[in-house]
Amino acid sequence: MTGLTFLDPGMLRHEVMLQEATAIPDGAGGHDEEWREIATLFALIEPIRSRSYFVAGQRHEAVTHKVTLRHRHDVKSGMRFLRLGRALVISNLHDPDETGRYLVADVREEGR
Repeated sequence: MTGLTFLDPGMLRHEVMLQEATAIPDGAGGHDEEWREIATLFALIEPIRSRSYFVAGQRHEAVTHKVTLRHRHDVKSGMRFLRLGRALVISNLHDPDETGRYLVADVREEGR
């Protein structure tokens, strides 16, 4: 078969916490965001790009990564992974070879 993705399972060595945001009413007509843990799992985290840019007179940093994990049906865009105090927000997901073995998430690191 061609096009199959091979990944040594030993490469899934980064322990991450999968979290989902929940809106909590703030009592003033708005809401606060609270993150709750869905699962702790192991993944491969690979940096993709880092860049600096200026917007409205302020410097901003953008760091993106690719996170590969065993396939799960409960992972969605908008969720995030936590790793050693770093928040990696999921922007999109795909199955690299359509076999249901792995899931690849494109993420943006928050707070940089």
